[in-house]
Amino acid sequence: MINQQRFSLLVLFLGVEMQMFLILLFGISFSSVSIANPTLGLPPLSIPKNNPQTLEKVELGRLLFNDSRFSADGSISCASCHHSDKAFTDALKVPIGIDNQTGLRNAPTVVNSAFYETLFLDGRAKSLEDQALGPFLSPVEHGLEDYKKVIKVIKQDSEYPILFKKVFNISINEITIDYVAKAIASFERTLISANSLFDQYYFGRDHTKLSESAARGLRIFRRKGNCANCHEISFDNALFMDNRFYNIGVGSQRINKQLDDIVIALKSGKKIESIGLTAEQESELGRFNVTHIISDIGKFKTPTLRNISLTAPYMHDGSIQTLEQVVDYYDKGEKHNAFVDAAFFPLNFTQQEKKDLVEFMKALTSSR
Repeated sequence: MINQQRFSLLVLFLGVEMQMFLILLFGISFSSVSIANPTLGLPPLSIPKNNPQTLEKVELGRLLFNDSRFSADGSISCASCHHSDKAFTDALKVPIGIDNQTGLRNAPTVVNSAFYETLFLDGRAKSLEDQALGPFLSPVEHGLEDYKKVIKVIKQDSEYPILFKKVFNISINEITIDYVAKAIASFERTLISANSLFDQYYFGRDHTKLSESAARGLRIFRRKGNCANCHEISFDNALFMDNRFYNIGVGSQRINKQLDDIVIALKSGKKIESIGLTAEQESELGRFNVTHIISDIGKFKTPTLRNISLTAPYMHDGSIQTLEQVVDYYDKGEKHNAFVDAAFFPLNFTQQEKKDLVEFMKALTSSR
């Protein structure tokens, strides 16, 4: 049995993310903490059996997440693209890595990624543990050739070996990159965000929480706008994403001229590398790069809309700057090529409806 009083005292010294994690994991209500129902609107959190959460592991993961020594030039950490003061994004069109190189896709928020079935915009990672290791070997992010430098830094540090021993009960010689991934993933699972005005209105049944404009926006979101088809709202929770992939035409201009040649080459059995695409064009193939299914060309994962007013710019390439512009893009519903999803079509919003939609999305911001 967990002692309620002891845990209530403990969370007073923790950040709100950890408070939410403890409530999700143990189902405890902390009456002494000044946050009511911090997980309101979220489904139960699933923790891998081979990587159970502990406070010590989460703290180790936080240190690793913020350590820039795990990069080729010592300038880039996980936090470089996922700032805690920017809703765990970087507010850039595309991230900047080592040697001021720029990436090809917008950095998505890490918040609530613990609930996702796949990670990265193309879904190439199946777990947070897998995702945590990807950026280390990216030539434009951390720029490492292998994981040896990560382990070397850890072993030569004065504190890390002690922490790994405490968390995993392993000696310095037993530290591997898999343990690093588990610690970082454990930290990321505490980055939880819920209890927005929308949650209090919809799940908490307090209809004073949304303005009239935002309430109208919710109705448009679920009906005329067809937004909830992908940004799902369930009866008892809402991640505002569906773990699926869609082509909505963003970035199509980069591959439209080559699209026929790409399809012909792939149907004839040629590999995508033989077509001579640039790195930018290959990136625009999206989900196809993972599945190698032609119909997946240009598809990207549905992003969450939680805290969406804090995570500009938008779309997988960071090409849209404001929520108003996002609504305009969906309103036009232009078919940029044959691969654009059938559910993407003109919506014919009025100006008031556009404003109401934006007000609704602003109500998806959590207090912390």
